[in-house]
Amino acid sequence: MGIPREEIQALLDGYPRPPVVATVGSHSALDIADGAVTEGFDSLVLAEKGREATYGQYFLTARRPDGERWRGCVDEVWVLPRFAELASPAMQERLRSRGALLVPNRALSSYVALATIEDELRVPIVGSRAMLRIEERSERENYYTLLESAGIRTPTAVDGPDAIDGLVMVKLPHATRRLERGFFTATSPAEYRAKSEALVARGVIARDDLAAARIERYVLGPVFNFNFFFSPLVPRSQGLELLGVDERRESNLDGLVRLPAAQQLELGSHGLPEYTVVGHGTLTVRESILEEVFRMGEKFVDAARSRYPPGILGPFCLQTCIDSAGQPVVFDVAARIGGGTNIHLALGHPYGNALWREPMSSGRRLARELRRALDEDRLAEVVT
Repeated sequence: MGIPREEIQALLDGYPRPPVVATVGSHSALDIADGAVTEGFDSLVLAEKGREATYGQYFLTARRPDGERWRGCVDEVWVLPRFAELASPAMQERLRSRGALLVPNRALSSYVALATIEDELRVPIVGSRAMLRIEERSERENYYTLLESAGIRTPTAVDGPDAIDGLVMVKLPHATRRLERGFFTATSPAEYRAKSEALVARGVIARDDLAAARIERYVLGPVFNFNFFFSPLVPRSQGLELLGVDERRESNLDGLVRLPAAQQLELGSHGLPEYTVVGHGTLTVRESILEEVFRMGEKFVDAARSRYPPGILGPFCLQTCIDSAGQPVVFDVAARIGGGTNIHLALGHPYGNALWREPMSSGRRLARELRRALDEDRLAEVVT
């Protein structure tokens, strides 16, 4: 049932001070690296061969003769044949020898098997190792069950295609790019069958995935991804922070909605939207809604601590639609740093800046937590 936390914590005794902040080269790796070097740590990115230039060339650290960084934020890049190789015994030993604290992003749990992360990856993870699995909708215990236990609103589930009697979202992975979405909407069983057949034919979704797809009522409202942070190093009443909010840019959906309706109709089945995330934008939310946003975050933290001790540690993201009554409805959860925090790297998140009185991105906030944990000899409390 996973690597005992005490075993991971014991590894810290042989780590150098300060340790190195490491992450997989994808998603918010630049935010993590920038935050690390801003707070005085070295940064390490684990890149896959063919995808290393961003980190090993264009954002690689350059230093003056005295060692001061003057350019870049990635101090080291280790290039792997495949991301999954980071869990090999030799690479684990190399990471421990380097004193690496591994910050999980979605790429880690997508390219390395969850069972391997839970049972074999003997490298300290900054965050909640046991909660990475809840992001898999096909698991019996997933983020929907956690949200339900917390009393947090989610979209209403629909019991199969034949029960569709209004606008729904069908959630399943992309057929070939398993990290991406193969989502589609439908308003009736007939539309479900027609769209699913068209998407199978185009190679967007796999027929076998339809059986395990989640179908839920579509929530009409704008999307707000709330980037939270929870610290176990302060009194519980001060632990939850809202750092910022982002929204997704999705292809080809965002291109389709820019077309006039007549042109959208002319595309027919060729105009079926896909929901592949290709970027993010920044948002703020009306201040009268913030009370409910914080209540939602507190409920999530309490439920996570009860169900998956020690609970959520560090950054996490609740992805919501806000309905016409101003109520957030959570349709997705990231139990680690979200995919959109690069929008504020170096500049900070709006709410995080207001709270900390200086630029505070998610990556920097995480590194600030590590700095405090080191200063107070409490590093074992922020890793699993």
